[in-house]
Amino acid sequence: MRVAYTLEQCWHDVPGGTAVAALRVYDELRRLDDVDVVGVAGRHRRDPDPAFRPSADPVRLPLARPWLYETWNRFEWPRVERATGPIDVCHSTVAVPAATRAPHVVTVHDVAFVHTPDRFTGHGVRVMTAGLDRCRVADLVLCPSTATADDLVRLGFDDDRIRVVPWGVEQVEVTADDLARVRSRFSLPERFVLAVGTLEPRKNLPRLAEAVSRLDDDVPLVVAGATGWGDVTIDDDLDVRFVGFVPHGDLHALYSLATVFAYPSLEEGFGMPILEAMSTDTPVVTSCGGATEEAAGGAAVLVDPTDVDSIAGGVVEAMSRRDVLVGAGRSRVSSATWAASAAATAAAYREVAR
Repeated sequence: MRVAYTLEQCWHDVPGGTAVAALRVYDELRRLDDVDVVGVAGRHRRDPDPAFRPSADPVRLPLARPWLYETWNRFEWPRVERATGPIDVCHSTVAVPAATRAPHVVTVHDVAFVHTPDRFTGHGVRVMTAGLDRCRVADLVLCPSTATADDLVRLGFDDDRIRVVPWGVEQVEVTADDLARVRSRFSLPERFVLAVGTLEPRKNLPRLAEAVSRLDDDVPLVVAGATGWGDVTIDDDLDVRFVGFVPHGDLHALYSLATVFAYPSLEEGFGMPILEAMSTDTPVVTSCGGATEEAAGGAAVLVDPTDVDSIAGGVVEAMSRRDVLVGAGRSRVSSATWAASAAATAAAYREVAR
């Protein structure tokens, strides 16, 4: 099968976990004998950040975001075949479907913008809403979690055309030199609670910062992530240290150094940092219900993300149950591979290919 595979999100201002997932699956698909995957993006003047650079150069359409998304949504133009030539399947890896005449697979990561549009920009909500409406006519819709799949069914999507394809996680060896370098680079204390993710309202950082401040021990909150959108205001009196975007080569060492990884997000489509932390033997605290509990797979302390006391209690519990949680986390990530994600994605292509 020859598959057009969109990679435009690698050039987003904040590519985030959805771009990481698209790239990891792309790499694994390129290893399959029966899939000829062709990356597709718009025409950009610059390369994406090295962390989000595709392993093979994509073919280029004449427009780039935001015009590419606008013309796809409004005019179903330009078709990906203009850049790829004949294809058997088109896979749009974000919920702004490409224009194509081929059988179409679309990935919808989450619909948080439907539930809480106030946490996103007005332009973003408009584009994503128009894109989601077009996803309704895709041949198959892939979701990283059952939680997102259930959301789509509640929005009127046909359950028979939805497939759940969970994300994987990289197993990365972290050396003593890596740990020393990262501790020095970011001036990290001996013990700290770590939060990782784009800085945006649904990450729930103000409540997490307040929760960490209530711990008896002098343990700061370290926040790693690029600035996203929306107002995220944290009391200046709280001990919170922002280290900004952390390069991929340093991220796993940062997880390893953390005493606890806390991810009390208000809404997610999956929760990749949960598995990343578990893969480095770091105990995890995350939100009960929805995709984060699903991603944790019984290997994390679950808390009410709207209750500061619950978050604080969860961090204390994770500290006290470290050995148990580390063992459970190892078991959880052992089967979460990008190869498995790619195999399920290729199976979806075979379903729709004519």
